[in-house]
Amino acid sequence: MSPGGHGVTRSKRDLPPMHYSFKIESFSLLLKTKVEKYESDVFEAGGYKWRLCLYPNGNTKGIGKGFVSLYLQIENTSNLRHRWEVTTEFKLFVRDHINDKYLTVRESDASVKRFHEMKTEWGFDQLLSLETFNDASKGYLFNDGCVFGAEIFVIKPTGKGELLSMVKKPANGSLTWKIRAFSKLDRMSYSKAFTAGGRSWRIDVSPEGYGDGKGNSLSVFLELVGGGKLPPKKTVWAEYKLRVLDQRHGKHVEEKMSRWFTSSSHTRGFPKFMPLGDLRDVSKGYVKNDTLIVEAEILTLSVSKLFS
Repeated sequence: MSPGGHGVTRSKRDLPPMHYSFKIESFSLLLKTKVEKYESDVFEAGGYKWRLCLYPNGNTKGIGKGFVSLYLQIENTSNLRHRWEVTTEFKLFVRDHINDKYLTVRESDASVKRFHEMKTEWGFDQLLSLETFNDASKGYLFNDGCVFGAEIFVIKPTGKGELLSMVKKPANGSLTWKIRAFSKLDRMSYSKAFTAGGRSWRIDVSPEGYGDGKGNSLSVFLELVGGGKLPPKKTVWAEYKLRVLDQRHGKHVEEKMSRWFTSSSHTRGFPKFMPLGDLRDVSKGYVKNDTLIVEAEILTLSVSKLFS
């Protein structure tokens, strides 16, 4: 139960309560009965049964003295499963008859409330001060009648979600590609695909250079196969190395890159991976028996999995 000042927000709106209105006529006669608490009939909202509990002179067991107190109670809980729990975000209302508006009372932080076996009631000790409520000019008590209400939104987790993992050295995350008859290549060539992190990858090599490297460099890229079909805003992170092996001296040429792969940018690498002059220099050992060896090694990879 919440007090009426700190942590509570009051505002007015035109729309009546969505789920339940509790109208009282001859309110003064109700008070004469000296009723401490009046409970409304049961109503349904969000698949559960509820009722309003009104203390017209305030709930003196709490801090409701001098106020109207109003609470929301969950009902028929014996029909719910063992250790049941119902999470809600709710608002309570009082009608302003003069301005034809509804005073809306809710938690300031719009926090959710959990109803369970040990807590079947939530609401406000200090919904509205009796001084304000009884002031005819305010419009809440009009012609000896008043209207309270409730709006309840039940939060039902679907259990669906997504797990994002940053995986170091993913299984099968490397490929060694021996490009035979390399001297005969004159266009972009592609390795076989390898699977890492549930996605397919391949090495792309342009023997005559691509983009800024055209005509002067060997271009080497890592491609996310089918990346052009990624959903909008879907991204895949990869930290990886691309390598051309020195088959004579072991002085390999290696470059490292970290990038997000997207549908519009699913091939990432180096247009100027190494000069063509070095590549064609037989003494340097990069091409041996007309074979070039290129490697890709994924160091870190983002892996996203849906669960339910």
